[in-house]
Amino acid sequence: MLKKHIYDAPKTSTLRLKTSWHGMIINATFARNQSNINMLIDKIEELLKEVSQLSANNADEVEQLRLRYLSKKGEINALMSEFRNVAADQKKTIGIKINELKQQAQEKINALRDSLQSTKTQDVDTDLTRTPYPIKLGTRHPLTLVQDEIIDIFARMGFILFQGPEIDDDEHVFTMLNFPADHPARDMQDTFFIERDSNITQNVLLRSHTTNDEAHYMSTNEPPIRVLCPGRVYRNEAISARAHCFFHQVEGLYIDKGVSFADLKQVLLTFAREMFGTNTKIRLRPSYFPFTEPSAELDISCNICGGKGCGFCKHTGWVEILGCGMTDPHDLAVCGIDPDIYTGYAFGMGVERIANLKYRVNDLRLFSENDVRFLREFESAT
Repeated sequence: MLKKHIYDAPKTSTLRLKTSWHGMIINATFARNQSNINMLIDKIEELLKEVSQLSANNADEVEQLRLRYLSKKGEINALMSEFRNVAADQKKTIGIKINELKQQAQEKINALRDSLQSTKTQDVDTDLTRTPYPIKLGTRHPLTLVQDEIIDIFARMGFILFQGPEIDDDEHVFTMLNFPADHPARDMQDTFFIERDSNITQNVLLRSHTTNDEAHYMSTNEPPIRVLCPGRVYRNEAISARAHCFFHQVEGLYIDKGVSFADLKQVLLTFAREMFGTNTKIRLRPSYFPFTEPSAELDISCNICGGKGCGFCKHTGWVEILGCGMTDPHDLAVCGIDPDIYTGYAFGMGVERIANLKYRVNDLRLFSENDVRFLREFESAT
């Protein structure tokens, strides 16, 4: 027994020594790991403090801060390299802190960038109401241009504007203007009639001329009368280059004591020269209209060939522009004006016809088709 005891003693001592050294190594490793964790936490706290105090004066400085903290070789990415060596039970705590640092750094740098951009916008002397891109403006329609010019010319001669209804009764469109119900003159204008209710006694129609405006005005106003009536009219005609189911007219009426055909001629000569040029010549040809007597049609010397003859004027040197005449005494009497005291004249023209001559447009349909290419040709005329 004594021998065995002596033999075993060194063995027990060696085991205790090994155990002691192993414990010391574990403790030293733990202490070293704990020290590294503490240093990592201190580094994170230090960077958090730095990030909260970041500032920049320009975009270049903001970019330098981004590279320093958020790039692949930046401070935060370096922490991720150390994070791999953290003990498993500490990874969650350290990971939360690193993510918090990264988020704060990103938010701070974004805030600096936005602040600089806002300051730059305020410093620039810019008209914020200005359209960012140039917008191509439209132009007035050629018919509007011509109608406005016609109105302006007659306004300078003392005519005032009056516009009546486009949908009117048979009396004002025909009967009061010396178109009896059974008169063949009604066949001159193929009219659009409208279905009416049983309680409406008169026929209702789309007016076929703006002369109905003259009937309305004469019925409600006393002479002297000097009025211009522009508007749209409708006729049941096939649409072609020279005709349309609707078009525009301007009619004029002058009623006073002692008005003569010579007055009418001078007014129309003034209009023709204002519209087509001072060298324009006119001629009056006898014609027929139920609401004027005598009646005439006005021709002007062709403004394309200067009266020499061309295809546009059919080689006559003249082109028709309007109808006119002395107001029929019947119309005056029906509207309550004494034809023994007052006389007057009337004239009417198609706006499309004047536009054809002024701008040399040979197809009436172009005015109503809204072709932008056609309309843009009148930009310089506005």
